[in-house]
Amino acid sequence: MTSRRVLVPLLQNTLLVAASLLDVWANVDTGQPVRLAFALGAACVLPLRRRLPLVVFLLTLPAVLLSDAGVAALIALYTLSSLSRRRALLAVCALAFTIADMTSWPSPNFDLTDTATLITLGYTAATAAAPVFLGQLVQTRRDLSLRLAEISEARDHERMLTAQTVLARERAQLAREMHDVVSHQVSLIAVRAGALQVGTRDAEVKEAAATIRRLSVQTLDELRHMVSVLRAAGGRPTELTPQPSLVDLPRLVGSSGIEAELQTDVPDGLPHTVQRAIYRTVQEALTNVRKHAPGAAATVRVLHEGHTVRVTVVNTAPTQSPLPLPSAHYGLVGLRQRAALLGGTVTSGPTTDGGYELSLELPAEGRP
Repeated sequence: MTSRRVLVPLLQNTLLVAASLLDVWANVDTGQPVRLAFALGAACVLPLRRRLPLVVFLLTLPAVLLSDAGVAALIALYTLSSLSRRRALLAVCALAFTIADMTSWPSPNFDLTDTATLITLGYTAATAAAPVFLGQLVQTRRDLSLRLAEISEARDHERMLTAQTVLARERAQLAREMHDVVSHQVSLIAVRAGALQVGTRDAEVKEAAATIRRLSVQTLDELRHMVSVLRAAGGRPTELTPQPSLVDLPRLVGSSGIEAELQTDVPDGLPHTVQRAIYRTVQEALTNVRKHAPGAAATVRVLHEGHTVRVTVVNTAPTQSPLPLPSAHYGLVGLRQRAALLGGTVTSGPTTDGGYELSLELPAEGRP
């Protein structure tokens, strides 16, 4: 792309200078060194026409005044017209070219009473006006293209704003549904669990009710924060705080509601994204054990080996039939996507003893 930007102007300048030199060769006698010098000079200054359009045009006028070589001046006049918006200046330049072309220096013969002279004047004026009109047309076309680009950009921006408005409306509706329906139902679960905890005398039932109530309260807190995030709807990004880390793993395993053992040798100082990925993987694995393998025991291992962190959650075979709980089957998909973003992998599958194993492998430094 850069080479094209350099080659195209170079080729244009070469062709225009060649055309001007051909005009000099056809219309200037080599026995007239002064006229030849001015004509050659006019052709040679053409490469500067875009940076100094008015100066280049003025430098080409002596060649028109002293000889019949006018191609260089016409090229310079066209360039000036395509770059300048001062129409009075363009009219003066066209008039100057006309007068210079009509005058035979150093013996001017400019008789306006002669019909032939008037006809020649008309042709010369038309010749001078042509590059002016053509340059103005090119300038108008360029301005129109820029205007169309601005309109297209404004339209794209308007589409983006419309899409954001629709998204904000959907997020607000989702927030209302979460607040009015989901939060209400989870609140009822927490209330009923609390009543069961107080009203029962069975120690196991009391402990199970306490666990249900504690998890329901935590879920309500997360739902309330999610509702606030959704209601932000395109405003300042809201951080899902507090973010879980490896420090929270023992509490997560202890409150999982199943018989679980945690083994870890991971040092402190891992990136927060890696810690969150480990936490969410263990959380999803324990949730799946509760849902699909009731009565099973689980072992959670978080090991640091070289530059890699490996997380393995293995559960034994279930001792009870699983309850038909609703599931969107997106948990493992989300874990794989999260791991892929960090340069890791997630594998899962049944074990030989009827249990299930979920493994996560991540670079210890995060994304490589």
